[in-house]
Amino acid sequence: MAASRIEEIAMRAEDIMTREVVTVRPETPVGELARLFSDRGISGAPVVDAEGTLLGVVTETDLMRRIAAPTDAKPGWLGGLFHDPADLARRYARSHGRTAQDVMTPEPMTLGPDVPIARVAKLLEEKDIRRVPIVAAGRLLGVVSRADLLKAVLDAPAPEAPPEAADDAAIRAELARRLRQQPWVDRHFLHASVRHGHVTFSGFARSPAVVQGLRALAEGVPGVREVSLDLAPPPPFMLGMP
Repeated sequence: MAASRIEEIAMRAEDIMTREVVTVRPETPVGELARLFSDRGISGAPVVDAEGTLLGVVTETDLMRRIAAPTDAKPGWLGGLFHDPADLARRYARSHGRTAQDVMTPEPMTLGPDVPIARVAKLLEEKDIRRVPIVAAGRLLGVVSRADLLKAVLDAPAPEAPPEAADDAAIRAELARRLRQQPWVDRHFLHASVRHGHVTFSGFARSPAVVQGLRALAEGVPGVREVSLDLAPPPPFMLGMP
């Protein structure tokens, strides 16, 4: 999802989170977790106590680690020199444990209910995770997943185009602002013109990725109807220029 698009949506985590979340108790047996995941078609669940306090998160990966646990072979003397006994003990408990509390990831990454959804999206992308628990005072309120974010983007109204009389001027100003924000844009080698909502880039682009990025950037500007790219690779003498 385009960052510029989601940043325009004035919503917070509590507005899009899934509130009816499947949770498990810390004493839930591993076998029961596997059946629950299979029956409900889910890949993970928060672990909470009787008061709803979030203790951790257990996922399919945790269960697979338990199923595929290595044999209990004693590490060699060289391996023992480079391993922390406490870390080895934690790994053993997670790969051999019998309950959710044993195999879960404790103290998972969380966000508060008032966090803007743009920040939620950034966290999921940077940490390469599929969902994040939303908590307040330690208690689980819900979960925001990638699917929740996608739905928020699809359901949000499209941004209004600039007034007809100021179309090209407004587009040109917004396009220039967005170009200045991107470190990969070679503005000294690039010219952008706007006519009746049609953006044309001419000049030089260092790579196909830059060309693709310019198209995506221009298409995200409100009022843009079409994008043309008349760009060529820079000549060798320009490659070393700042």
